[in-house]
Amino acid sequence: MVDAWQVDPADNVATLLRDVAASDQIALADRSISAGAAIPRGHKVALVPIALGAPIIKYGFPIGLARRAISAGDHVHIDTVATALSGTDEYRFSASPGAVRLVENALSFKGYMRRDGRVGTRNEIWILPTVGCVARTAQRIAARASARHAGSVDGVHAFVYPFGCSQLGDDLAGTRRILAALATHPNAGGVLIIGLGCESNQLDALIAEVPQDRRAMIRTMIAQLSPDEIAEGEAHVDALVAQAAQPRTTVGLDKLVLGVKCGGSDGFSGLTANPLVGRMSDQVAGAGGRVLLTEIPEIFGAEHLLMARARNQAVFDRVGQMVNDFKRYFLAHGEPVSENPSPGNIAGGITTLEEKSLGAVQKGGTAPLVDAIGYGEQVKEPGLTLLEAPGNDAVSSTALAAAGATMILFTTGRGTPLGAPVPTVKIASNSALAAAKPGWIDFDAGAVLQGGIDHAADALLARIIAIASGELTAAERNDEREMAIWKRGVTL
Repeated sequence: MVDAWQVDPADNVATLLRDVAASDQIALADRSISAGAAIPRGHKVALVPIALGAPIIKYGFPIGLARRAISAGDHVHIDTVATALSGTDEYRFSASPGAVRLVENALSFKGYMRRDGRVGTRNEIWILPTVGCVARTAQRIAARASARHAGSVDGVHAFVYPFGCSQLGDDLAGTRRILAALATHPNAGGVLIIGLGCESNQLDALIAEVPQDRRAMIRTMIAQLSPDEIAEGEAHVDALVAQAAQPRTTVGLDKLVLGVKCGGSDGFSGLTANPLVGRMSDQVAGAGGRVLLTEIPEIFGAEHLLMARARNQAVFDRVGQMVNDFKRYFLAHGEPVSENPSPGNIAGGITTLEEKSLGAVQKGGTAPLVDAIGYGEQVKEPGLTLLEAPGNDAVSSTALAAAGATMILFTTGRGTPLGAPVPTVKIASNSALAAAKPGWIDFDAGAVLQGGIDHAADALLARIIAIASGELTAAERNDEREMAIWKRGVTL
């Protein structure tokens, strides 16, 4: 039994699978080394001496540079490693990897077929306010309607946020795009949009962004013009519930749209949960389905791996532009591009943004990258698509839902109760978290360390199909459903 996991033969560090004390012998696959200090599980140990300024190699790629000479057995972490990230980069397109390899399989789930051909994993009524001023109104209507319509639909939910007024230009347009996209989501059998009346995000302008063929399942109201906005809202929901009633239908895996993201990552995330989700991405893409990868600031230092899989130069160039635009966004605000990982990531063993990114991009699997889309845009192509959004969990999860994800696979090493507008499957990177927080976690990817990734992949795929067919996630059972909008402009 080994005590440390060396991901790639070229790596000069390995991740510890247990806590070690100073002078403990650390068993490797072919030898053992003596620990130079106490090192927590999930953190890195040097396998060989590393000179000052030399690259630290993990996943077969540099994750930073040695701040000092490091001896074999030393703890390799923030006091010994410096990031090599600084500013923007130039990228050169080489060869295209070709098309996604489609694989015939009999996998299916039971979903809700919509008129436009998309398939929902839920049949819910969503209530969306145009502005934060009527957020509580939306929540009150949802609470009263939920009790009355339990069993008729999969739920009645209000998704609220504090914006919609005092916004200008592109900032207001971004809020409107997200709301218009959510209003047409296939998991919503009906949508009530509530306006206040005087806000910047005017109801008419919002509805104008909704495709004509989707407006039949949307109702609207303006609170300032209603003698009793709660009663009127409930009446709208009653009508939407009656209109939304339909059974589940068996459909192929090609109808699934997966969003993949991570939050509260640790040193095991890139070893277990993220590559496991990568297997799911390849399964769905190979079946002809769609997969969305986001969190652009958390691919810095690993973007070359995704760009090498771009199916053509146009996609390659969009990814390069997206990454550099995000870097300029940080630099324009006086922030370094490498101000990541978070305190929780560091405590869990992640040292630099390069290390975090190399682990994170594994969620996208190995399929060609078919598209790169902007914030608020919707997925168009079967296969893997990169979506512009920040790393913030609530903002990026909402962006994935707005882009069309009907389920999100969310890997975590530290744990979080957060849920998104769509079913959010929490996948623990380590078994200790899964055991400690069973009320948060849906799947234990720590099983990869014991039984290998193949068995874990089969089990996770079965769980995904069950959840897509109606089984509730932990977040759904806990009524954890949130949305957040990326606000980039001034507030009036």
